[in-house]
Amino acid sequence: MEDVLDLYAEPEDPERPRVCFDECPYQIISEVRTSLPMQPGHPERYDYEYKRQGTCNLFLFVQPHVGWRHVKVTARRTTLDFAHCMRDLVDIHFPGARVIRVVLDHLNTHTPAALYEAFEPAEARRIVRKLEFHYTPKHGSWLNMAEIELSVLSDQCLDRRLPDQQTVVQEVAAWETRRNAERATIDWRFGTQEARTKLKRLYPS
Repeated sequence: MEDVLDLYAEPEDPERPRVCFDECPYQIISEVRTSLPMQPGHPERYDYEYKRQGTCNLFLFVQPHVGWRHVKVTARRTTLDFAHCMRDLVDIHFPGARVIRVVLDHLNTHTPAALYEAFEPAEARRIVRKLEFHYTPKHGSWLNMAEIELSVLSDQCLDRRLPDQQTVVQEVAAWETRRNAERATIDWRFGTQEARTKLKRLYPS
């Protein structure tokens, strides 16, 4: 726990960016009947019936102190999908970084071994050498600020029926562009000293 909290407390370093990473499933839903458009005095109205169109997965990267985030929508959440996200982080989002410090949980796919499963050993090693994983403790995934950003995404963008994966991609991209333009940051106020006081019961006595 203190490893993650100390990382959050460090000053920003462009050569060693901090990135929180998390993922969540999203159920794709289409309408059975056409909704009634908004009118004066009445919001847009939806029928209670809907049709399930499967699911997709949202991988989210966020720099909580900088105000940058990116969401990658995929059909599945597999080891290979995670590996490709990490390669994107290294090659597309932070190509000039010396090392990228990634906060993530202990999901079974979140390991350096995923890179070796997805890519040739030399390529996997190249990517892994640019990554420094900082894992949240078991039952402590709330320490990952990416969970906060996923909650914002859910409230501001995904709280409606989206009928197919392409629509999800478009709507999430529009949300991402707007929020990045606002440079919306996360005001994290829980540090190591607060943890030692408020979570004293979790420390060895």
